[in-house]
Amino acid sequence: MITGELKNKIDGIWDIFWSSGMTNPLTVIEQITYLMFIKILDDNELKKEAMAAAFDMPVADPIFDEAHQMCRWSKFRHLEADAMFKNMTNNVFPFIKEDMAEGKDTAFARYMKDALFLVPTARVLVKVVDALDSLDLNNKDIMGDVYEYLLSQIAQSGTNGQFRTPRHIIKMIVDLMQPKLEDTICDPAMGSAGFITTAAQYVTENYKSELMKKENKKHYTTSMFSGFDTDQTMLRIGAII
Repeated sequence: MITGELKNKIDGIWDIFWSSGMTNPLTVIEQITYLMFIKILDDNELKKEAMAAAFDMPVADPIFDEAHQMCRWSKFRHLEADAMFKNMTNNVFPFIKEDMAEGKDTAFARYMKDALFLVPTARVLVKVVDALDSLDLNNKDIMGDVYEYLLSQIAQSGTNGQFRTPRHIIKMIVDLMQPKLEDTICDPAMGSAGFITTAAQYVTENYKSELMKKENKKHYTTSMFSGFDTDQTMLRIGAII
């Protein structure tokens, strides 16, 4: 559960979208998810670069090649408003939507093909980027709390079919089920993939050494987890998460 300063920051981001005329809560959550994903990609790349520099080695499997350096959060977040918006529209969003999924038959590739960047103006984008920049998105506990809070803002849950299972209930159920590495796990109404991601986290925490084996890693990353939902927006959010 988020409180205090973090809650105020998330409320502030929500208010930025709301005041711009974007009032569909699922659309707001989707756009926030895209931006958080973009930031996390660059945060992870910066960590890999720091590690490589410490050992005087090249970066292994870099996310951003030379042609996509301006797709990095740490690069474009310092641009002027209009330049940032143009860069996001022409470079960053096509990169996560098309280039990252090119030639790959993954959930991410399937559900991102119809994704739309709907942040309405450069001014709104700058405000949201500034607000997200202060969040530690690599902290899984914070990320979980942020998503739980965002999903709690869905006022139309009775009409759009989205119902939120509290995170502590999800964790309790997963702990009781004790998923094993050889299992195949499916959520037929996955929503934002809370059960799937929690089950995946349980497996990684309890089978670290076994996941080093090639056959186990392949099962974990390809066929172990699957989910379904009637809402394409939730499928995209789940695929990104």
